[in-house]
Amino acid sequence: MLRSMFTAISSLTLHQEFLDVISDNLANANTTGFKANRVQFQDQFAQLMNPGAGPTAEVGGINPTQIGLGLQLGYICPIFTQGMLQSTGRNLDLAIQGDGFFIYKDPTGVKYSREGSLSIDSNGNLVNAATGLRIQGWTLQTGDPGPIDTNTAIGDIEIPLNQTLARATKNAYFGGNLNSESAVGDTYTVTFGVFDSLGAQMPVKVEFSRVNDTDWDWDVISPAGATGSGTITFNSDGQAVPASSIFTDAITVPGANGAADVVATLDLSGVTMLSDSNSISCTNQDGLAAGKVSDITVSSNSGEIYLLYSNGLKQLAGQVALAKFANPTGMVRDGHNLYKQGLNSGEPAIGASNEGGRGALVAGYTEASNVDMAQEFTNMILAQRGFQASSRVITTSDEMILELVNLKR
Repeated sequence: MLRSMFTAISSLTLHQEFLDVISDNLANANTTGFKANRVQFQDQFAQLMNPGAGPTAEVGGINPTQIGLGLQLGYICPIFTQGMLQSTGRNLDLAIQGDGFFIYKDPTGVKYSREGSLSIDSNGNLVNAATGLRIQGWTLQTGDPGPIDTNTAIGDIEIPLNQTLARATKNAYFGGNLNSESAVGDTYTVTFGVFDSLGAQMPVKVEFSRVNDTDWDWDVISPAGATGSGTITFNSDGQAVPASSIFTDAITVPGANGAADVVATLDLSGVTMLSDSNSISCTNQDGLAAGKVSDITVSSNSGEIYLLYSNGLKQLAGQVALAKFANPTGMVRDGHNLYKQGLNSGEPAIGASNEGGRGALVAGYTEASNVDMAQEFTNMILAQRGFQASSRVITTSDEMILELVNLKR
């Protein structure tokens, strides 16, 4: 009777722990990136009453007789199934579709998490919005156009928020018409603007001159010191002959105030020579005036971070790194949605997202908890019934002991 009582007590303790895990799961049903935990029970060792015997020529075998002595906790481990992705409309909110963890630097070491709600601190570091821990990845140095070498060591991601950039003109595109009825020697002047390396716009004048029935010469006539000339040839349909309509490094405009010289390609393939008035003009050029950082965007799948400037320029600034573990259930929970590397988790395989088995990053989303509330309430009933049954065993054992005591009366 005492044996049954102690067996029931072990059951009460374990079912209480089962309810503790259920309570923790339900409490974190709305915690971003939370992974539900499950409990595995195991039976405890059994007392051997009779070892049994093997069969002989005369009689058959006898099975062993054992009485179980209750149960014990096998393990509690997280369930790393994918949580639902919830749209936030905020580009610095990141979620992982698939395996992997965000990497954060903590004063006590490196931590890992499925939560990617990010913000930028006053020093320009990309950090977790809730904890302030700096997310790890790769940062491009100023002036480095990329691509990012993801085989190098990771570190803090620093965003140059005060940076101002301009882009010198490298290509200018022309369209419109040169009048086919113009006499030999007639000219037509076009003025267009180019940007130097400091973002200053400079007006450039190009003069077109009729040479013969099929050719027009062009020359850069201003600003002072600018050079460039060529000939554009048209066919009988009035279309520019390709070989003569794109001029590589066709013009050079001297820079001012410390800017480098502007060396640009003229693309005249859109110019026609038809019986119509002169209307040739520069339709587009790829230079940009100076602009400041106006926004930050993270590319889905790759996790590349881009700076958007007020002048329309888009510049690669860094990339978020992910870590993948061979056995993520072996990681140790550390609070604040963080995990630490465990003794049985294996070493982290660090690299870019969407590579090496690591999941894809999704910008503008967060990962919801994977707690199944219907399953948790079902488990709650099971825990309650198991606890009740064990308490009844204790009550019954107590009554039997009482009967023994009353035998003397």
